[in-house]
Amino acid sequence: MSDGSSIETLLAILRTEIARLAPGDRLPSSRDLITRHGVGPVTVSRAIAQLAAEGAVVTRPGSGTYVTARPPATTAAPDTSWQSVALAGRHIDARHEETAPQEPAAGAANLSGGYLHESLQPAKTLGAALARAARRPDAWHRAPAAGLATLRALFARQAGGDHTPEDVLVTGGGQNALSMLFRATAAPGAPVLVESPTYPGALAAARAAGLRPVPVPMDAQGLRPDLLADAFAMTGARLLYCQPTVHNPTGTVLAPERRRQITDVARAAGAFLIEDDFARHLGHGRPLPRPLAADDRDGTVVHLTSLTKPASPSLRIGAVVARGPVLHRLHSLRRADDFFIARPLQEAAVELLSTPAWDRHLRSLGTELRRRCAVLSGAVARELPDWAPAAPPEGGLHLWLRLPPGLTEEAVVDAARAHRVAVDAGRRFFPAEPPAAHLRLAFAAAADPVELSEAARRLAAAARTAH
Repeated sequence: MSDGSSIETLLAILRTEIARLAPGDRLPSSRDLITRHGVGPVTVSRAIAQLAAEGAVVTRPGSGTYVTARPPATTAAPDTSWQSVALAGRHIDARHEETAPQEPAAGAANLSGGYLHESLQPAKTLGAALARAARRPDAWHRAPAAGLATLRALFARQAGGDHTPEDVLVTGGGQNALSMLFRATAAPGAPVLVESPTYPGALAAARAAGLRPVPVPMDAQGLRPDLLADAFAMTGARLLYCQPTVHNPTGTVLAPERRRQITDVARAAGAFLIEDDFARHLGHGRPLPRPLAADDRDGTVVHLTSLTKPASPSLRIGAVVARGPVLHRLHSLRRADDFFIARPLQEAAVELLSTPAWDRHLRSLGTELRRRCAVLSGAVARELPDWAPAAPPEGGLHLWLRLPPGLTEEAVVDAARAHRVAVDAGRRFFPAEPPAAHLRLAFAAAADPVELSEAARRLAAAARTAH
């Protein structure tokens, strides 16, 4: 039994026991709970901590754990209707939340989400890095607003070209960086050009900043420079958001001849190009092209990267690499938003990136992602031949599938849920009306390749009931 399920089981038992006790009664000791329920001391400690956080118990060191007084029962629901008036005039677009994938049900085969399964995360390496960081004498000192100099140097080297640590601002992950960038580079109401499809989190951040996402079509070679130039001319946009290296959700890598063209088109329009390089470490064992930022000296390209995807969802460390007034504006936003990123997490990131274990992790991760991609692609081709992608992605965590005629995303997603498999509907990846029905299938979120094959089998069974 996993630690999580052990804790939930013990919590359910203790809540039942607390309901029978009176306020002030003492719960069994930790030693008694360990013996009685066959769980470890960590499980007991976390369960008691959860109950204390809920206000159900209070712990008294040296004495024990006691049931607290129960709050008086209330029958009237809280009345928050007044907030509609107070919040009038400021709207946050809720489409991203409304279409966001739900947590997979227990026992479901997971083809949903954008993070590595815990078995693919370098947990021991992360733990060791955090432990070493915590032993630094200045680990809890205030961090520089721009980030630790050593960490900024590492990100500058990754961006390539002649970038220096002074061009880098450390952020709280990629999503935090996107939120800052959209607010820093365009005024509310302004258009922002995006690939179609694109990352839903970028659409949510842009809309929250009051921007209007405008779609620019892609093909098998990535964003189309000719249509990009037309979009700049028609909209007057001064901002482009794109993912030229392992695009989410399609996995496309922008063709070599287009990489310079895209930057040139943006520069000619007097626009910023936000390069989301989230998948820099998610290649499938093959070399990826260098960032667009590496060949840009004029500050057209604003480079964004993160450690979250190749390491762990909770390693909320990213970076923006930029030049000129836009970087100064980002520094101003940092001082207004949160002052600085927590130093212990930055120190842990430095430790992580500086150890040979990180390079070993990236090599093994690339091999495993390639294997999982092949397994899921083969299973889809076998079980759902009409859904097979045109070509396997060159990197990343997903397959992007176009549904055959007669199937809707809603019907397939609902049928898949009924067959205990979680998938992501394609419409949330489009800034406007989707041209067709799609699904995004994650091959990194499952426990192992066996689950991927089983998920494809369940999805095929679901498709037969979704017509």
